Amino acid sequence: MGWNAGQGPEAGECLAWEAHRGPVFALVVSPYGDLWSGSEGGVIKVWYGEAIEKSLGLQREEKRKTSFLVERSSIDLRAMVSDGGACPLPAVDVKLLLSDNSRSKVWSAGYLSFALWDSRTKDLLKVLNVDGQVDTRFDILTSQDQHSYETKQNLFSTPKKEKARNPVGFLQRSRNALLGAADAVRRVAVKAGFGDDTQRIEAFTLSTDGMIWTGSANGCLAQWDGSGNRLQEFQHHSSSVQCICNFGTRLWVGYMDGSIHLLDPEGTLLGGWIAHSSPILSMAVGGSYIFTLAGHGGIRGWNLSSPGPIDNILHSELIEKESSYKKFEYMKVLVGSWNVGQEKASHESLRAWLKLPTPEVGVVVIGLQEVEMGAGFLAMSAAKETVGLEGSPNGEWWLDVIGQILKGHSFVCVGSRQMAGLLIAVWVKINLKQYIGDIDNAAVACGLGRAIGNKGAVGLRMRIYGRSICFINCHFAAHMEAVSKRNEDFDHVFSSMTFSASSSGFLTTSVSASAAQLLRGPNGSRLPELSDTDMVVFLGDLNYRLYGISYDEAMSLVSQRCFDWLRENDQLRAEMRSGRVFQGLREGEFKFPPTYKFEKHTPGLSGYDCSEKRRIPAWCDRILYRDNRASSEVECSLECPVVCSISLYDSCMEAIDSDHKPVKCVFNLDIAHVDKQIMRQKYGEIISSNKKLMYSLQGLEAFPESNISTNDIVLRDQNPSVLKLQNRSRKELARFEITGQTSNSSATHFPGFPSWLKVSPAVGIISPGQTVEVTLQHGEPRSRDFLTGPSGNNSSGADQGKAAATLLVIVTGVYSTAGRGHTVHVQHCRGGGIFIKRL
Repeated sequence: MGWNAGQGPEAGECLAWEAHRGPVFALVVSPYGDLWSGSEGGVIKVWYGEAIEKSLGLQREEKRKTSFLVERSSIDLRAMVSDGGACPLPAVDVKLLLSDNSRSKVWSAGYLSFALWDSRTKDLLKVLNVDGQVDTRFDILTSQDQHSYETKQNLFSTPKKEKARNPVGFLQRSRNALLGAADAVRRVAVKAGFGDDTQRIEAFTLSTDGMIWTGSANGCLAQWDGSGNRLQEFQHHSSSVQCICNFGTRLWVGYMDGSIHLLDPEGTLLGGWIAHSSPILSMAVGGSYIFTLAGHGGIRGWNLSSPGPIDNILHSELIEKESSYKKFEYMKVLVGSWNVGQEKASHESLRAWLKLPTPEVGVVVIGLQEVEMGAGFLAMSAAKETVGLEGSPNGEWWLDVIGQILKGHSFVCVGSRQMAGLLIAVWVKINLKQYIGDIDNAAVACGLGRAIGNKGAVGLRMRIYGRSICFINCHFAAHMEAVSKRNEDFDHVFSSMTFSASSSGFLTTSVSASAAQLLRGPNGSRLPELSDTDMVVFLGDLNYRLYGISYDEAMSLVSQRCFDWLRENDQLRAEMRSGRVFQGLREGEFKFPPTYKFEKHTPGLSGYDCSEKRRIPAWCDRILYRDNRASSEVECSLECPVVCSISLYDSCMEAIDSDHKPVKCVFNLDIAHVDKQIMRQKYGEIISSNKKLMYSLQGLEAFPESNISTNDIVLRDQNPSVLKLQNRSRKELARFEITGQTSNSSATHFPGFPSWLKVSPAVGIISPGQTVEVTLQHGEPRSRDFLTGPSGNNSSGADQGKAAATLLVIVTGVYSTAGRGHTVHVQHCRGGGIFIKRL
């Protein structure tokens, strides 16, 4: 944090001081104008607004001395609330700060906890965990921090009445130390990202009705009252919450996957839409719009009244012009799978397998199993996965040789993922690369303890012409009798596969309009992330075998190429018909021989296993898929944007390097999408030409007429005064917000309430024709020794028995920031009663 000292803000120069030793994660200004900052290790510091403002108003030669004073006189709240070396605050980074102006409180948030502070007195009011339970654990303050706090208290704090405190005895401190030590591992794990931190707090905001809303990494939204009581929670989406914004009577929630949800104050979902193809990092309200900032740098504006009558008009007009911006694309995707049995294939085998059947193939997806195995390799791979590392020499070899073959057809690799022996990679034609993006990956282990990657799945997800498509490469449990285990492997992969952030730190996967329904099941449970795609393809060594048939019977049918009869004994088809696995997916008709098990380097059908084990041939290697269609009769449209068919599903008998034969499938994809440039052009034409729409937009800019009961208030002693705000409109809601301005010796106005003034509520909603009462009351003024100038004289004039402040009351509608301002002058005098000067 830095302000450069100089002649003052009007000269482009400002005040500078060292704020923290470590990085600062959050800043907020309280209603009293104080600057609060949150840093690593749970450190929260506060600089009094009066001190900052006074320093900016000094002469140049005095300013550097005052900057030093401001820097040294900050309040370290963590140290201040520590008692006997024990601190009630967890020692985790303070990621978020929120000022509750209506109650004069500040909320600070770490990873899994909150703290509530009095923004006027800086007292710690409560420490909570994310479940709303009061946290009574104590962290241990280091001796250095304790000494630093005591030194600052001696140097810069003024003598004041000592607070009675309960001493922490030796036994209590010992207990706190043990609890703190036991909790340290959990905190470090959460901070490092290795713990179960799906409840991690990502965003929060204050709604106009005074409620606090928090959003977590698991998509959960929670509503709290101003005292820190958790009231209720809502799960409208599974993606991580990134930001929350409130204006009027609406809440907007921005998610990691680029979607926005609109809620009312009760948490009811009013609507939702895909705003961006990358995470929504921030939102802000201006005029009649809410603006969203995305991870890719894009900014978009959305009308504050949406969804509403304006949207109905726009939707109707845009539907009539749909033919002008609706576009269709056709392409072929080649998907191949091969269990390579730790072998490196010959050039001839690869050429035969990867031969492109048509030049229309624009995307090639390859999934390999058993690229590399062995107990030592699997253990090392599992260890590498825990710290985000992947890959192996064999994996690199395969990527290189396949890339060299496809390079001759103008393909480039755009993404890959390896977990143990599983490897998946995608190549696209150079001329299509501009239409393919947001590549993301994931991995799920199904081996020993769901931790070892000898069995499991790796996946890649991407946008193709703006539509979300996933490819999942699997290797499930082996052996004839392990049908249930294979089904469980699929269920585990489908339910738990979650795509990680990209190398930039952002999750950039888009979801389609057709799949924009909420990820909720019929009983309210969350649906898997793989449900929210336009198309998903499962490929790999699924290991389903032939049942109810002997080795000799199977070999006889194979030799006669009677594959139709053999398919009746296929475990996978039987399990799918019974609805026990791969629900909602389908497979193309295949007429190729079983792909397992072969003697290596033996060509043709004579290569099937003839050892003592006499393994029954089986179609272990499969490719299954799902598109947007609910039935085969549905055609491609913007409502059903991805429709596919199969033009080839075959094995490659020429490949003899493994005990499995590779398989490949060519999908014909029809993709419907919107030409956004043309659509924006049509949108602009509608806005400028539709008179009904123009009239509606102008109406949103209007704000209700309002009255205030007085413009001048004089406070004496502790007696409160009431300021009445009236909404004169009989139809429209009014929103009000009160801010403060305090005069100083330099004749400028310092933003914020003076420390001696309590205003409640400072923000709220006024119903049509109703009146809201705002209470103004004198509070105990805080110490002002930090305002003493370099000469030792206090020049603020605020402690001479009389103080003054100006309140600005802004009244707007709930669909626009346009409004009217009322000025209220407040004076505080010692002694006597209350004098209110009315207009």
